[in-house]
Amino acid sequence: MSISGLLQLGLSTMVFLAAATVAKQWALAPGLGKLAITLVLYSLGNLIMLRLVREFGMASSFSLSAVIQLVAVNLIALVYFGEKLAPIQSIGVVLAIVAVALITLGPQLTNR
Repeated sequence: MSISGLLQLGLSTMVFLAAATVAKQWALAPGLGKLAITLVLYSLGNLIMLRLVREFGMASSFSLSAVIQLVAVNLIALVYFGEKLAPIQSIGVVLAIVAVALITLGPQLTNR
């Protein structure tokens, strides 16, 4: 992935994290403004992802985005919102990261 692609991936991740944070704040105290901001941010993130899909393919773009967002959203939920994961949920997060890593790296590991 090129520097441009990494920057776009980083930007989409930041937009999706902002959207997730506003969505959580909406869940705690609903309001039309928060809902509108959430929808705009998710739409913007998806527009950026469409560009990544065009440049780098669907599998690579969405797999990388998924694992980065999985880790980042959990960090925000745990650190900023004080949420807790049960041990089995923590194992699930780790397994999800391993699964996406295998999907992403699989073709390179099997020389495809």
